[in-house]
Amino acid sequence: MTQVRPEFDPELNTFLADMQLMPELNPDVLAQIRQFPPPPVESLLEGHPVDRREVTFPAPDGAEIPLTILTPAHAGVGAGADAGAGAGAGRDRRRTPVPCVYWVHGGGMIMGDRYSQIDIPLEWLDRFGAVVVSVDYRLAPEVTGTTPVDDCYLGLLWVVEHADELGIDPSRIVVAGTSAGGGLAAGLTLMARDRGIPAIAAQMLIYPMLDHRNNSTSSRQYSGEPGVWTREMNEFGWRSLLGDLDSGDVPSYVSPALADDLSGLPNTYVDAGTAEVFRDEDVDYASRIWAAGGQAELHVWAGGFHGFDALYPKARVSVAARRARVDWLSRILEPHPEV
Repeated sequence: MTQVRPEFDPELNTFLADMQLMPELNPDVLAQIRQFPPPPVESLLEGHPVDRREVTFPAPDGAEIPLTILTPAHAGVGAGADAGAGAGAGRDRRRTPVPCVYWVHGGGMIMGDRYSQIDIPLEWLDRFGAVVVSVDYRLAPEVTGTTPVDDCYLGLLWVVEHADELGIDPSRIVVAGTSAGGGLAAGLTLMARDRGIPAIAAQMLIYPMLDHRNNSTSSRQYSGEPGVWTREMNEFGWRSLLGDLDSGDVPSYVSPALADDLSGLPNTYVDAGTAEVFRDEDVDYASRIWAAGGQAELHVWAGGFHGFDALYPKARVSVAARRARVDWLSRILEPHPEV
């Protein structure tokens, strides 16, 4: 029997008709996907006046974790400098510190790199003059458990420690991510709350991957046929990340929906589509933040499938979704008008 479910937005459905959807996701398919070269960095940054700098920092196990730092052009942070050249090279000390967006890319915990979906935070760099820092966390199944969220947390600590050199205001750091990156953003925000450092001004969770149990109504609705991200694909991504962990041993930093206490979190933005696997877990997460006395803004876009605004940014619902995020960020990052 066909599962009753919300239909795709008509405009998105027209675009989707021309897209080749994956029938399944398994180790062989993942290996094939990873062989495709990513688009050149320069093409992703085209049209955005930014200075780019690449650094690495060591994880406790000796792995080198890359960060990309994107700064509005001519802002004064030493573009092109490597980690050993001194992070403050060329900085104009008279510059007013700016907000920072700490970006965590998507890809189901198993794909992508620090430039994936980078057009989303670049829009905020253009609008708010923010520095964007994107972290290249290690992927499953090569690593499992807390390693990806630990990488993200350590990268955020690096940013805070170098805030003065980067020209950012440490009181205006927004952690943001999409899909798996949204789940990791939620996990590292819980980690920062529990450890008392660093202070995070806000978290933006864009259709985040929050619950390894994968048993919601929306998950069951988008199952059994090809799609952008189906219940079966979600199962593969989680299984790759969890490795040998028993379901009862999964930490809430890995699967944030498991967190018993959502109090004390920073201002939170959550969005999702009505026509995607993550809809119900995302709505539940926002609802539980409210129940704990926190502030969360929730948007559920009618007919949006997973990743709709990243795949088809010019669709009307995508334009509306992106505009709503910018409006929310303006209330978080810009000074309040005089009353």
